[in-house]
Amino acid sequence: MPASNTRPFSRFEWMIAGRYLRARRRDAGVSVIAGFSFVGIMLGVAALIIVMSVMNGFRGELLTRILGVNGHIILYPIDSPLRDFDAVAARLEKVPGVSFAMPLVQGQVLASGANGTASSGALVKGVQGTDLDKLKPVSDNIQLGSLKDFDTGSGVAIGSRLAQALGLRLGDQITLVSPDGDVTPFGTSPRVKAYPVSAIFEIGLSEYDAAYVYMPLSEAQLFFNQENQVQSIELFVEDPDKVAEMQPAIEQAAGRPNYTITWQTQNESFFSALQVERNVMFIILTLIVLVAALNIISGLFMLVKDKGRDIAILRTMGATKGAVMRVFLITGASIGVAGTAAGLILGVLFCLNIENIRQFFSWLSGTTLFNPEFYFLSQLPAEVDTSEVVMVVAMAVGLSFLATILPSWQASRLDPVEALRYE
Repeated sequence: MPASNTRPFSRFEWMIAGRYLRARRRDAGVSVIAGFSFVGIMLGVAALIIVMSVMNGFRGELLTRILGVNGHIILYPIDSPLRDFDAVAARLEKVPGVSFAMPLVQGQVLASGANGTASSGALVKGVQGTDLDKLKPVSDNIQLGSLKDFDTGSGVAIGSRLAQALGLRLGDQITLVSPDGDVTPFGTSPRVKAYPVSAIFEIGLSEYDAAYVYMPLSEAQLFFNQENQVQSIELFVEDPDKVAEMQPAIEQAAGRPNYTITWQTQNESFFSALQVERNVMFIILTLIVLVAALNIISGLFMLVKDKGRDIAILRTMGATKGAVMRVFLITGASIGVAGTAAGLILGVLFCLNIENIRQFFSWLSGTTLFNPEFYFLSQLPAEVDTSEVVMVVAMAVGLSFLATILPSWQASRLDPVEALRYE
């Protein structure tokens, strides 16, 4: 069948493109460039998927843990102390969308172990036992001890990293020093008191595990000079993304002068920084795919120059300009599509096993990779977003196709007479 009668992307065109893709000795330069293009696109796509997934995992884990132990909306009193906190909390819990309201007394302290040789800053949170049971990141992750009879006892629950730093075990005494102590004729003297450790928890967010101390509300009121009152009420809602919409109803339901702030306001700069970093990393890693696409262009230009005689013969046999263009389009696009597919598989497999890979390289190097002290999370998270993966794949394939257009067009414009003149 004459080449001019073949339909677009026919078996004939795929066969010629396949021959050009197979390495031969005299085409070694072209094959090396094609190989580098394939590897470049594969690594670029894999790196994009891995980095985007890890940053998604970071944001998701931090958001889950931060919102799990901190109020989504925090209500503070105005004009008078919050002494009627039980009645206010009951009214707030009746607002549609509010899961529960937690009266809170908190303060910064200096914590030290039984022997007093180690000390660390800590944040004491005075809460009721029923409310602490509702904080699932804490109550569901008790490593030692229990929260049973939390209200009636004098013990405290501390984070695992704080216990490790102070050398504390279950039943040991933790000494807390607060600057807001007793007022004397000589000034305010710090308040010092020791409490038994009744529970040790691990939230999984190292910043909290190294600093949080949960104390019975009645004890915290005495320790921080807040008798019969609380400093704030933290509200946990069903949909944390709608806190701004719920603020007016909550402020009205409180039935007393107050003002509220949301978790979005408190953590705005932190999550904005994460988003900026994510976008910058996407742009930087996209350049890897772009460089690989440029390699496809250079490789195809070399292939067109090397195959000038073959193109001329095909044209004299009846191949159309479109057929010649499609041959080189298939050749270049095949490299891009194959590299993208390999990168997709590599990236997804890496994300699914990222914690095992981290542990292996930590063991191999003898160092702690992804130190929780600096990265907040105890494990390396990765959350593969299907829509982002589709976007990365589409971008890589699109760049690969765009890279083939110019060399393919040049091949189709080759004059067979000029190409064969000196053969």
